[in-house]
Amino acid sequence: MELNQIIDTIYPLTAKSKNLIKESIIETKFPKGHILFKANKIETSIYFIKKGIARAYAYSDDNQITFWFGKEGDPIVSMQSYVNNQKGYEDVELLEDCELYELKIEQLQKLFLEDIQIANWGRKFAEFELIKSEERLIALQFNTATQRYLALLKNYPSIIQRVQLSHIASYLGITQVSLSRIRASIK
Repeated sequence: MELNQIIDTIYPLTAKSKNLIKESIIETKFPKGHILFKANKIETSIYFIKKGIARAYAYSDDNQITFWFGKEGDPIVSMQSYVNNQKGYEDVELLEDCELYELKIEQLQKLFLEDIQIANWGRKFAEFELIKSEERLIALQFNTATQRYLALLKNYPSIIQRVQLSHIASYLGITQVSLSRIRASIK
């Protein structure tokens, strides 16, 4: 996904403000399997996925619990680092070779002080991330595993071809056996 589209999806900016953000962004590439964020570390950048897919996970005992997937156009951000400049709790793994747009948080904070349009863009960015987290929490509390699976397919139609079933089962909060049953029942 192109950078202009990503920026505009968050909040429309004047050409001047958009160019200020674009001047602060660099394109970067990492291979499949790369750990982009590590838990217990302050992350200094946010990323937007130009091409590829990623997942965020945390550990419970010795198990990795996937709680987020990101695809083209999505941000990769540790909200603890972005908002509070504190260590994050998540690891982020790239599940495909990825092309990313990188924006240093410190540079973005400077732009917030210089340009009210960019400050509003940053506020909308944080609000969208909050809403996504809230929707995920509500889905886990009130939806069945089948409903969560169908919502995942709706939001990420190609996810079955791109992500290991073990990660999908973890994301849904079920075993791979239960995921196989759900998949068989809706075919």
